[in-house]
Amino acid sequence: MSDTPSSDFSGLEGGEEQAAEEAIQEVVNWCNIQLLEERQAPVPDEERIEELKASREAALADQAQLATADPEEADRIAAVYAARLKELKES
Repeated sequence: MSDTPSSDFSGLEGGEEQAAEEAIQEVVNWCNIQLLEERQAPVPDEERIEELKASREAALADQAQLATADPEEADRIAAVYAARLKELKES
């Protein structure tokens, strides 16, 4: 995944909302890919599918909150999702 933008959003000034948006979108994309792969498996794991859908929905809800988030909250969300994405890629 060398074309994937860096998930380290530290040191950004004024770009907190954009950084959070990008991090959330990457997590949503990861969930979508995993959902597709799981659904195409010879024996799909319904529990995993439900977990992935719930994770995607939570990310989309956080993404919606960004519209009213202050810079500190946007920075916190960006950090949470950058860490989450790193964890997902390592698993």
